[in-house]
Amino acid sequence: MLAFNAQQVALMIQGKVEGDATVEVTQFGKIEEAKQGEISFLANPKYEEFLYSTKASIIIINDSQVLKEKISATLIRVPDAYAAFATLLTKYQELKAANMVGIQTPSFIAPSAKLGAQNFIGAFAAISENVQLGENVKVYPNVFIGENVQIGNNVTIHPGVVIYFDCKIGNNVTIHAGSIIGSDGFGFAPKADGSFQKVPQLGNVVIEDDVEIGSNTTIDRATIGSTIIRKGVKLDNLIQVAHNAEVGNNTVIAAQTGISGSTKIGKNVMVGGQVGFAGHISIADGTKLAAQSGVTKTIKTPNQTLTGHPAADHTTALRSQVYVKNLPELEKRVKELEILVQQLSKKG
Repeated sequence: MLAFNAQQVALMIQGKVEGDATVEVTQFGKIEEAKQGEISFLANPKYEEFLYSTKASIIIINDSQVLKEKISATLIRVPDAYAAFATLLTKYQELKAANMVGIQTPSFIAPSAKLGAQNFIGAFAAISENVQLGENVKVYPNVFIGENVQIGNNVTIHPGVVIYFDCKIGNNVTIHAGSIIGSDGFGFAPKADGSFQKVPQLGNVVIEDDVEIGSNTTIDRATIGSTIIRKGVKLDNLIQVAHNAEVGNNTVIAAQTGISGSTKIGKNVMVGGQVGFAGHISIADGTKLAAQSGVTKTIKTPNQTLTGHPAADHTTALRSQVYVKNLPELEKRVKELEILVQQLSKKG
């Protein structure tokens, strides 16, 4: 395991040490469970009580944190403890990955493939003809990369990933285990006899820089042209992106979301889990979609928060839910009024 002292950690995250700067840690731990030799952080006030009881050797805290009791751990103060801890985890991961260089056997690398410097190719990986890998690319075991695929620098491809022919992957991309990039789009033309003729899928998938794709996510190749995942997109596990779809810059999408063909999602969109998008629609920049929303038509107004099926303004949808909840009581009152009207009519 890699070991760091408090002073080294502070340099990595541009923090200020309070306490013993020479104390060393080799592990990360949650503040409520951390032991000696581990580093933790406090960002959420909900966990402040554990600041005084944790056994962690080093704790990263906010500059604004006021101490109510004496603390035995060494503290590192930073403007944003959560962001600093994320930075530290990233640097630790990079240092571990830096030791992974070389080609394990057995693996297959086509003679025409071009590999950059500091690459790692895991056992049973297969790299096809005319593939181009940039520098510092990590290809874990059992990965398949098809013909003519282009991959940039600082890319990590986890075990079991399949990247079909002609796809393009940018720089600083992470693709997690089991994901499929560039499989055929769901294109079938109905015939007069009721059967379906497959429409060849001749396009590709383009994944731009700084994208992360979760495990078992599938991104289909375009029928013609490209299915595009723009810069900075973060996709969760178990997401389906259909042919010719486009996901805009810095959009985040949670698990089990399905995006139908030719749908265009804008920039900085936030999508909850199990959201469904109909095909051939557009989603405005900054849209927020609550979990299990069903988006059946184009959203033109940016920066809205929508929920429900079909997706509607969040406040309006919540008001509608209240009305639906009250329907049994309203029905009862209507029936009572009908009886009262009948009685008054008879008396009249």
